[in-house]
Amino acid sequence: MKKSELNLAINVCPGTLAENYQTYSPGCLRNLFNGKKVSHVLPYDQPDQSEEVAELFMENRKRISISGVQEKLSLVLDKNVLRLTKAGEQGTYILKPIPGDLHKVDQVPANEHLTMQLARQVYGIKTAENAMIFFNNGSPAYITKRFDIKPDGSKWSLEDFATLAGKTKEKDGANFKYDFSYEEAGLLIQKYVPAWRVEIEKYFSVVVFNFLFSNGDAHLKNFALLESMNGDHLLSPAYDLINTRLHVNDTDQALDKGLFADDHKSERYKRTGHPSQKDFIDLAKRIGIETGRVEKLLDPFIKKQALLESLVNRSFLRDAEKRGYLLMYNTKRNYLIGD
Repeated sequence: MKKSELNLAINVCPGTLAENYQTYSPGCLRNLFNGKKVSHVLPYDQPDQSEEVAELFMENRKRISISGVQEKLSLVLDKNVLRLTKAGEQGTYILKPIPGDLHKVDQVPANEHLTMQLARQVYGIKTAENAMIFFNNGSPAYITKRFDIKPDGSKWSLEDFATLAGKTKEKDGANFKYDFSYEEAGLLIQKYVPAWRVEIEKYFSVVVFNFLFSNGDAHLKNFALLESMNGDHLLSPAYDLINTRLHVNDTDQALDKGLFADDHKSERYKRTGHPSQKDFIDLAKRIGIETGRVEKLLDPFIKKQALLESLVNRSFLRDAEKRGYLLMYNTKRNYLIGD
């Protein structure tokens, strides 16, 4: 497949967004595909353009157990080629094509990819390995490597925060993964993680990041504890980070109670409906972060980051969505630094 046939000009790595690459960079191949030379073009037509492919994708969806409303498909790397898993086969990658029923749906893969790259490259948040990938006709998708699969195909123990909180759809209703606060979620780390003082800081950074980048879907199932090589549990790499306000008119926080387990809010938060630096400082203290560490954790989010705008401009978003993405970021940053 020639690049011209794709109707797509690649001039940055579809994984790291590093400049002057027409496919995945060596660093991306090493981290995402174990160093194998993998094409950024899938060996499939877009499902809605091929009945045969659509049948394969529908069969694959029946087997994947990853929760969530967005369509997810299970892939394996067979030599140097990504393909859909077969019956009884353990997938090691998750593919998210363009979803349905959202505003600007064709921008969702690029949005999630950019947001994940910003978390890692700008703010040092550990994330699931990820990249953009494309169907034969150039239609974009988002691909991420599963971090709960061991090299031998068995699984590391992974418990999401809804499970840790004892919340289920059957017992607590359809809103079970939203009926909580980020304070209560942080205290779950204290309860279940021996090295919680280290992991709670990582959790706090993700909560601040989600606010700054308008991720209104950071619910309990989008945080998890992952078994480590030592047999204990640590906060998993971040996943499902996306600027949801590009697609839906949602709230600052996914969890219904917001930051706090009670009605505690700064006067500014009460007045504007948006938390400020003071509220995040209070949250940090409530979940057990030492006072001397809070300012250091918040500082990267308060400062202007030169790399941020560069990555947005190199992303696969359309120009209009790049401008919208940066406008939303600057608006949230102004809320954050306000008194």
